[in-house]
Amino acid sequence: MENLKNVAPIEDFNWDAYENGEAVSNVSHEDLEKAYDNTLNKINDREVVDGTVIAMNKREVVVNIGYKSDGIIPMSEFRYNPDLKVGDTVEVFIENQEDKKGQLVLSHRKARATRSWDRVNAALENEEIIKGYIKCRTKGGMIVDVFGIEAFLPGSQIDVKPIRDYDVFVGKTMEFKVVKINQEFKNVVVSHKALIEAELEQQKKEIIGKLEKGQVLEGTVKNITSYGVFIDLGGVDGLIHITDLSWGRVSDPKEVVELDQKLNVVILDFDDEKKRIALGLKQLTPHPWDALDPNLKVGDHVKGKVVVMADYGAFIEIAPGVEGLIHVSEMSWSQHLRSAQDFMKVGDEVEAVVLTLDREERKMSLGIKQLKPDPWETIEEKYPVGSKHTAKVRNFTNFGVFVEIEEGVD
Repeated sequence: MENLKNVAPIEDFNWDAYENGEAVSNVSHEDLEKAYDNTLNKINDREVVDGTVIAMNKREVVVNIGYKSDGIIPMSEFRYNPDLKVGDTVEVFIENQEDKKGQLVLSHRKARATRSWDRVNAALENEEIIKGYIKCRTKGGMIVDVFGIEAFLPGSQIDVKPIRDYDVFVGKTMEFKVVKINQEFKNVVVSHKALIEAELEQQKKEIIGKLEKGQVLEGTVKNITSYGVFIDLGGVDGLIHITDLSWGRVSDPKEVVELDQKLNVVILDFDDEKKRIALGLKQLTPHPWDALDPNLKVGDHVKGKVVVMADYGAFIEIAPGVEGLIHVSEMSWSQHLRSAQDFMKVGDEVEAVVLTLDREERKMSLGIKQLKPDPWETIEEKYPVGSKHTAKVRNFTNFGVFVEIEEGVD
């Protein structure tokens, strides 16, 4: 309606002739068509122009370029831009002003490709943040549609943390930074990691500046190794050594934590530049020795599991973080010392008697031979003078022969 305001009124219009079907104007049909064409934009085939989105659905986008018909473009050509809406200005390539159906044929993909190389170079020079659509996986990374160009996104440049599942990124639209262009081979390398590194660096400075020993922070398990667990504290990584995961013995950190798990940790130490941060998990719970039964005393019987074996004895865990040593000499009444491995192995459940208990030093010694009576206590009853017995020869000396009547009695 706005355009009609500028049209001069026809004062000498012949209404009688119009009713009789006769010519009502001196202007020819050709002149009218020419005047109409002059109101349209001048366009040429294989030209890139800007148009306006006037309608869209899940399959198609209708674009007006000021021509006598609108162009229809598949929505798939705009998948890199999920925010597209009616009213947006888009660039289009004029493939044909009229096809067989008289339809204007446009392509957004070809328009992007026509201008893409200049745009990519400008993005690199100006350090511009651009959008791209991740099309598929490839060896070592991903293929990204940037301005219609297939750019390479290395796996190491997707995020600041290691990526375990690349497939979750396929089909996503993300922001990127152009980091390298090979002009000769027309290769483009982009990075998403570069965009978040600057922000994380600022976060890292803020976090590091507030670090204090004993401070408790929430973190996320980032990586699990044989010697410990790396925790992401929000841009800053710290290490929980395997010995600081639990008060009990841990053979594999995966027994205690899992990837992406959120947990509270305490800062144990860090270097002067705060680049190495030592964290602890077990320190957030009371030491098991402090929670040990206050009524436990020497002479009591306890049960536990063999956790470490040595030639001189075995360490028995009677509660997570509370261990006692059974010396090999406390495993049998026999006077002939053997290896501790002759009596038990790691993983065995054993019962023992508390021989010594030092709560301040957090030490305990145990024995298993005490579960049996000392053979020397009844020696006179079992072996009175003059009685005859079968014995095993144990040792020869210049002055006689040692024989073992029973275990522990020579």
